[in-house]
Amino acid sequence: MLTELHIQNFAIIDKLDLRFDSGLIILTGETGAGKSIILDAVVMLIGGKADTTFVRTDSDAAFVEAVFHLTGPEKEAVHFVLNREELMDDPNYVVLMREVRKEGRSVARINGRTVNVGLLKELGALLIDIHGQAEHLSLLDPRAHLGLLDRYAEVVQPLGDYRQTYHSILNLRRELADLRKAQSDSDRRIEMLTYQSEEIESARLKVGEDEELRKERDRLANAESLAENAQEALAILDEGSPETPAATDLIGQAAQALATLAKIDAGQTELSNQAEILLETISDVVHTLRDYLEEIEFNPKRLDAVEERLDLIHSLNRKYGGSIPTVLVYGADARKQLETITGAADRINELEMREANLLEKLAKQGVALSEKRKSAAVKMSKGIEAELNDLKMQSARFSVDFQTKPDVNGAPTQSGERIAFDQNGFDRVEFLIAPNPGEGLKPLAKIASGGETSRLMLGLKNILAKADEVPSLIFDEIDQGIGGRVGMVVGHKLWNLSRTHQVFCVTHLPQLAVFGDQHYQVQKLVDNGRTLTKVDKLEGEPRLLELSQMLGEVGEGTLRSAHELLQLARQMIKSN
Repeated sequence: MLTELHIQNFAIIDKLDLRFDSGLIILTGETGAGKSIILDAVVMLIGGKADTTFVRTDSDAAFVEAVFHLTGPEKEAVHFVLNREELMDDPNYVVLMREVRKEGRSVARINGRTVNVGLLKELGALLIDIHGQAEHLSLLDPRAHLGLLDRYAEVVQPLGDYRQTYHSILNLRRELADLRKAQSDSDRRIEMLTYQSEEIESARLKVGEDEELRKERDRLANAESLAENAQEALAILDEGSPETPAATDLIGQAAQALATLAKIDAGQTELSNQAEILLETISDVVHTLRDYLEEIEFNPKRLDAVEERLDLIHSLNRKYGGSIPTVLVYGADARKQLETITGAADRINELEMREANLLEKLAKQGVALSEKRKSAAVKMSKGIEAELNDLKMQSARFSVDFQTKPDVNGAPTQSGERIAFDQNGFDRVEFLIAPNPGEGLKPLAKIASGGETSRLMLGLKNILAKADEVPSLIFDEIDQGIGGRVGMVVGHKLWNLSRTHQVFCVTHLPQLAVFGDQHYQVQKLVDNGRTLTKVDKLEGEPRLLELSQMLGEVGEGTLRSAHELLQLARQMIKSN
């Protein structure tokens, strides 16, 4: 519920800080005092139009802030929005703020963080419902009617069972759509995937073979040069010539001389050892060179085969991913897709049978849900007509219109037809009203506005009190066109409604105002040449004077009448 409201520099309001409790809250005052301006501020706060005309003269910006205490069924819905947007602060409170600057820019905040106006409006709709001059007439929105009827009919369990089946059908149909799409171009895809997978598989690629092949190609392409260089090295190291002894012979001679030297001078033993090691190393090099020479292959055919294999690998890399590992992954995926497509027909048949069974189940659940709704609608209509009768709309009639829509892909009916369905069932629901005798039932959204609409809203709100989760309700001009006798009835019904909701009512009728748990007087004053709005909470004698003034000239008669009205209201409340 709304616990605090702060308004600053808004039209003729300089600064207002109001605190509210639960129950019925009455706002009274002369025409033009600022009652509607307070409502305008609340409308702007919950996402309504932020007009620069709201900014008080000589001020930079108009500011409205409200604190809501979350105590009822609205708490879960509000928490869902706050958690979704990462705006949760205190789980028991939420703070909305709206500011409009004189240059036209507006700012919206939730729990101190800037948000867009759409989010502010979404959250505001969960917290306040305004009936009267403002635009927030939720009961006049046919899209809200089914939800209200469902909460009144208490169909949480059957609706939950229905939705579980509904979502199973949605998931199944998504899979079917994918499979049918795959099947529609299956011939082309099968041909392409078969070619791709077979081309990759027939290549028998091995990771890393391209690098080995490049090395082999380099050896084969340069075999003559490699052999010449290796042979030359061998000649120098091990074969020699008549003119020049081999390196191994020369180093062998040096090693023998150093060995003899070391026998005479033991201090040169290490030098002799190094010479031996050098001789062994050269011998190893000679041995390796001879082996290498034997491996060098003058094989043009093999070179052609290697080049051809490298060209194949390059072609596959270019087409399927850039490297052997990615080509292999591509081939495996192509094979998997091929298996899926070739098995699609069987899977489609299986899913179509499951879909038919689920639609049969959904049809039974949907019919049961509709029957429960229709039964509740009859009861609700009688209750609302009784409420309207109390509000001196004796001939008014109320009904709930149920419509379904044919759909070839819908749920089957006993008649053999198929009807459309969504997550809420088969029913398209709209509230109908005939306010006056002789008039046919018409959509609630098209009835006349003003006091008749407000009384209808009150009747609906009373009968739907348990179904309506919005905690704070505001009624403006609910007394328009009604007299004192009806005013007492309206006041009593507002008081009853305020037992389950926080109810604000702007009124000029003292017969209605006497039922308030809190009474605020709105006055327009002139201070230092500036007009401003002042709001006072009235209790005791000041309240009696305000009620007396609402009846006429303040005097002994009006004071007595005001007192009698208060007593009568207390008696009606006690007999409730």
